[in-house]
Order: sequence, then C-alpha cells, then structure tokens
Amino acid sequence: MPHKTVVIDVVGLTESRIGAHMPRLKAFAESGALTHLTPPLPAVTTTSQSAMLTGVPVHEHGIVGNGWYDRESAEVRFWKQSNRLVHAEKVWETARRRDPSVTCAQMFWWYNMYSSADWSVTPRPIYKADGRKIPDCYSEPSELRDRLQADLGAFPLFRFWGPAASIESSRWIAEASIRVDRAHDQTLSLIYLPHLDYALQKFGPASEEARAADTEIDAVVGSLLDHFQSRGTRVLIVSEYGVEPVSDAVHINRVLRGEGLVRVREEEGLELLDAGASRAFAVADHQVAHVYVRDAADLPAVRALCERTEGVDLVLDDDGKRALAIDHERAGDLVLVSRPGRWFSYCYWLDDTRAPDFARTVDIHRKPGYDPCELFIDPEIRCPKLKIAATLLKKKLGFRALMDVIPLDTSLVRGSHGRPADPPVHGPVLIGDRGRSPGGVMPMEGVRDVILESLFSGG
Repeated sequence: MPHKTVVIDVVGLTESRIGAHMPRLKAFAESGALTHLTPPLPAVTTTSQSAMLTGVPVHEHGIVGNGWYDRESAEVRFWKQSNRLVHAEKVWETARRRDPSVTCAQMFWWYNMYSSADWSVTPRPIYKADGRKIPDCYSEPSELRDRLQADLGAFPLFRFWGPAASIESSRWIAEASIRVDRAHDQTLSLIYLPHLDYALQKFGPASEEARAADTEIDAVVGSLLDHFQSRGTRVLIVSEYGVEPVSDAVHINRVLRGEGLVRVREEEGLELLDAGASRAFAVADHQVAHVYVRDAADLPAVRALCERTEGVDLVLDDDGKRALAIDHERAGDLVLVSRPGRWFSYCYWLDDTRAPDFARTVDIHRKPGYDPCELFIDPEIRCPKLKIAATLLKKKLGFRALMDVIPLDTSLVRGSHGRPADPPVHGPVLIGDRGRSPGGVMPMEGVRDVILESLFSGG
C-alpha cells in the first residue's frame, strides 16, 4: 500500500539559510538528511518544478522558462497555467501506474490547471471588463475553491505577488493544504510556499528583511510538519533555486534595439515591442534570456553582439543548448546567461516617458519578460498610499483607472536567480525525514525518484 507523502516547496531555501532564524527547518534537517540539488538551466520556478515532477530534462518536458516566444502566434507567453504544456509524465501519473489507488493534491505548484491530479488549487484572478482584477483562485473540482474561500476568505492574490507580497499568501496556502488533506487524505501532497523568495529578490539574501522572512516561513513550515507528521506522513522539503545578490540588470533588448534588431510599434505616444516584426529580441527571465532571431542569416552578428555585451557571461548556440539539454523548440535561437550579480530586464524602450502603460503596473501576462520591479512601489511617488486608495475608489465606482505605481528603476532589485549556484551551499536542497534523502549532490530531476521511493518503499 502506498505511504502518504508530502513534498513542501520552500522557494529560495538553501543550506546557508538554515540556522537560528529557522528552528523548525534546522531541527528537521538535523534529524534527516540534506541533499544539494543541481537545478536545470534556467533555475526558475516552472523549469525547476517540471524537472522535479517529471524526472526528465528541459529538452523533453519543454518548459524552457517561466515564459517563451510562440513563433506561430508571434506572441510572448508568460506564466501560462495549463498542465498540458508539460510534455512528460508527472510523478503522480507514474505512481498511479504502479498502484491505481494513489491520489494527489497539487497545491499551488505551477502548471496546475487541467492537471490529472485529483485535487488542485492555483491562483486565478477574475479579470473584469472594466479593468478590475479581483483576487480569486482556480480549483479542481471547482467546488473546492468555493469551500476553501468560504472558510479562509478570498485567496490573498495581492499578498501572493506585487508590492504587498507577504507571508499571508503562504499561510493561506498552508492552511488550505491542511484542510484538503483532512477532507481527502490524499496519498501525495505537493505544497508551494513562495514567501521567502520575494524577500530575497526585493531586499537581497543578506538583508534583515530576508532574515525576518526566514522566521516567518519557518513557522508556516512548522504548522505543516505538525499536521502531516501527526498523520504518519513522510515529509520531503525541496527548493527550486538559491537567490544571489545582484546590483543591476542587463538591458539586452535595448542593446538589440541599438543595432536596429528590435522593432517597436507606437500607440498614443507609447512603445510596444513588435516581436513578430523584430529581427531579434529577448525574452528575459531572471538571469537567463532567450534571444529569438527571425532570420538565420542574422545569427552570427546577433551572437557576436550578445557576447560583447557587458554583463553577459554565456551565449549558448545550438551546440551549447544541446550540451545543457535545453535544446527544445520553445527555446531561443540563442540562450544567454548573465554574469554573477546581474540579471536580464525585459525593457526595450530608450526613454521612460515612452514606456508602455503596463510597465508601471503589476501585469505578469502582458510584459514580454519577468519584471521583479513589480515587488516595489515607485519611490518617486509622493503619498503612494493616497494614490492607491484613490485608484481603488475609482475602480469601485466603476471607472477605469490604472494602478501605475511600479517603478522602472531596475537597480532597486537586490536578488536574482537562474544561474547554476556556486558553491552548492547557496543552491536548492532536498531534505528528507528519517534519512529519506540520498545526501551529497543530485540533479534536480532525481527528486521524482525520491518521491516515488517515499511512496512505495517500506520502513
């Protein structure tokens, strides 16, 4: 009979962070075994999670980053949620082939919509025609969403991402996970806790705010340990990457634009990236950028330009992508890796007064790349609370209003990830109770087999 197992994803957790500020995690690690994980490239949320859940490399599962350029539709697609985007068998599907009685609850791990998991919950705001964004979540079955929000209140979307991101969202996820387990007693639970990651990116890994986040997330993990261990559940704690301190971004699209490769379209005095018309442009994703080149004849020149761009460490062509198993059709024609202490912005405009209106908002789907500036309120705004309150009032009264409070200053960002961690003490980990972790160093794809062993091994 399969043994109940929970996998808790504490994003940003590293061996170097586990100490006095994390008493529950420290005790758990000391009672079990800690393994250093070698993440895929890029070491970002969706790619790392796909590695752990499928056990295969990027060129098989196809998740080349948190987003990519769809060449057929000529659109950049970021933070999509359909599980069908992952082109490999998931661990709970493998487990069911061994024993059809295995059930799975997937709580906020990504690509969680239309999944074959028995129960799933994931962020899904309501977008109204008048421009409002209302906190909500998606679940399967659909009544699970209604039941959880009736008990716990609406999912705190604005505490999950954005300038107000806080421990509140991770607490909500943890409590929802406990309630799902009490109701359904699933065999496998997958729980995502994002809070630590936000503090590390916003304030830097050595900041006082990051140490406070250590303590906050440790308490949430403690509540999950208390619940699952009381039910005889085997516990695995994982993380997706480590976060390193950074100084500023590499504005790769501005470099490409300077050579006439990026095309923009003007709308009412503002500029929009015209990806389909561009000879070359980059989809930025933390410390990795996918550069898409329309005409193969331009590749040598684009590669040479990227190689001499300050802040770029590696430029991977087809051979380089193949060597790192990221040679999937979704990947860029070139894949760039930043130098330590740097990251890639998506910015393509040369004058901030020409930036698109969504640049100053939290808009994860419209921006052609990841934007950690969404964690901040623009310090140039006088009385930001008053501005936010006035904008919310306009929305409630039925007026369209732009919540344009996000800064364009990329130097505010103090932490990033995506590069391989060096040394491993600053990279992601797997911690297993009662020694359910092999120790040493292991590819992140090996987490799948550890989960299966936890489900099916005796003792």
